[in-house]
Amino acid sequence: MSINDRVFYGLLLALAGFLFSMVLTPFYTHFAYKYKFWKKQKKTTVDGKELPVMTKLHAHKFKHVFPTMAGLIGVVAVTAVTWIFNLDRGQTWLPLVGFLGGALVGVIDDVINIFGSGRGAAGLRGPVKFFLITVVGLILGWFFAVKLGWTTILVPFVGDFEVGVFWMILIFAFALVATSNAVNITDGLDGLSGGLALMAYAAFGIIALFQGNVMLFGFCLTVVGWLLSYIWFNVPPARFMMGDTGSFALGAGLGVVSMMTNAFLLLPIIGLPFVVETASSLIQLTSKKFFHKKVFISAPLHHHLEAKGWGEAKIVMRFWIIAGVCAFVGIFIAATGGAI
Repeated sequence: MSINDRVFYGLLLALAGFLFSMVLTPFYTHFAYKYKFWKKQKKTTVDGKELPVMTKLHAHKFKHVFPTMAGLIGVVAVTAVTWIFNLDRGQTWLPLVGFLGGALVGVIDDVINIFGSGRGAAGLRGPVKFFLITVVGLILGWFFAVKLGWTTILVPFVGDFEVGVFWMILIFAFALVATSNAVNITDGLDGLSGGLALMAYAAFGIIALFQGNVMLFGFCLTVVGWLLSYIWFNVPPARFMMGDTGSFALGAGLGVVSMMTNAFLLLPIIGLPFVVETASSLIQLTSKKFFHKKVFISAPLHHHLEAKGWGEAKIVMRFWIIAGVCAFVGIFIAATGGAI
């Protein structure tokens, strides 16, 4: 298959993901309003502390009903397009199952948030979500190392290093868990996580394309197609939120894709905005716990910038630009460092 044919194949899948998502959106909207998929505003941190700054900043969003769990649209669209047109045991089965595994954890959390009451309305407790997504990571890591036979990690500009089955399973699980939580943490402003994920999936898709992994390239572009549809409806002011269903699905799928392209060490570069967002939350929690003082007005970083007076659209678009630059840098390193 020529490079032109590969690109054409991927673009067709992206178009299919986009159009299918656009068609599904009115159905989701109908059911979201009929069954009241209303997002409850988060008012406490993971350690139970109050969030007065973020509560005040986002109070205007919760003056009216605001549906969540719109990630279901992407889950259905990406699954259907991949299952019908692009399913392959060696290239797309694992990313798709990772995508669905993350979505399942997110659905449980969203359903509890939507229909729960009292303290339980916040959704799954952090340790429970961490445990569930870790189980998904370990199971898929075993399949990756044992069934697909991946036991090496590429260090750019150096070469492949044999790590063995045990460590490969742990690395795989770490990639999936870390990326799932990072995307989830970043999902706090209209269009933010969707645009960042689009850049990251596009970058890994290009890497897969030049590696000759055409179906993996197609999977990445299918996700890009859904995200283009999602951003259409989610730019400020958003019609709905993707919820944990979408953020965990995107993060888990992205972690798997980074492993499938043997570009795990490029993940922190291509996904640098996710890393910074997660780091800002960890710094805030650590500082409050051990030093009883805040480093940021509110965490993660996008809420700090919001509290400093930056407009929501300004934050989102500048993060998108940074993500685009990181994607270019990641592709350059992949091309010159031996990943392609």
